[in-house]
Amino acid sequence: MTRIGKRFAQLKKEKRKALITFVTAGDPDLALTERLIPSMAAAGADIMELGMPFSDPMADGPTIQLSSERALAGGTTLAAILAMVKRVRETCDVPILLMGYFNPVFAFGQERFCKEAAAAGVDGVLLVDLPPEEAVEFGRLARGAGVDLISLLTPTSDQSRIARVKRVAAGFVYYVSVAGVTGARATVAADIGAMVETIRSRVSLPVAVGFGISTPEQAATVARVADGVVVGSALVKLFEEHRGEELVERVCAAVKGLRGGVDGAA
Repeated sequence: MTRIGKRFAQLKKEKRKALITFVTAGDPDLALTERLIPSMAAAGADIMELGMPFSDPMADGPTIQLSSERALAGGTTLAAILAMVKRVRETCDVPILLMGYFNPVFAFGQERFCKEAAAAGVDGVLLVDLPPEEAVEFGRLARGAGVDLISLLTPTSDQSRIARVKRVAAGFVYYVSVAGVTGARATVAADIGAMVETIRSRVSLPVAVGFGISTPEQAATVARVADGVVVGSALVKLFEEHRGEELVERVCAAVKGLRGGVDGAA
């Protein structure tokens, strides 16, 4: 079991829900990302999603697209991200998953990626454009290296899609609560609970919900029905507005607020 599985098991015993936070690795530079990971964990993040910047992030809205552009402009590479995670692992045990697109992983080499990610201390990977039908080989390589392949389901996923995800998914299932790209929204979808229960009836993994969650109140709403709450764009937006120590303080304050929302959901 990876750190991801252990964290969900621990939270279940404590009757608590997971707060999963996303930032783009290398925005504005990897030194800042390296500093933020333990700081966000201390502020209440249970699992850290690190975006692997890509030049054509088709599933992302403007906020995360711009974040990827800033990271790429700063020279961030996949190899450098793995080296940074390895340094973080010297002092921080928070579960870490890499989220992004298949192209950079394919160019890096699938087997090499899985082995080097595991050696660096990465616990999971989520590739938004790698459907379960095409993920069998990568899933095998990830499992062999001890890395969870996190899979996506959406409001349009039917029973056959859920069954296909069940065959390759590990760690948890990420339920995309709305159709469309990433980005903060004014409200959360009303039918999240029903879909989460449908997924749980078919897949014996925790279900985390993301896309569009931006406030402690929205996080609380989702935490009442899901095993985890994923927040990305609301945090990444802060990278447009702040720098240096102020950015670290603002991000950690936002994480603490979200943590309060998740823990107050009962």
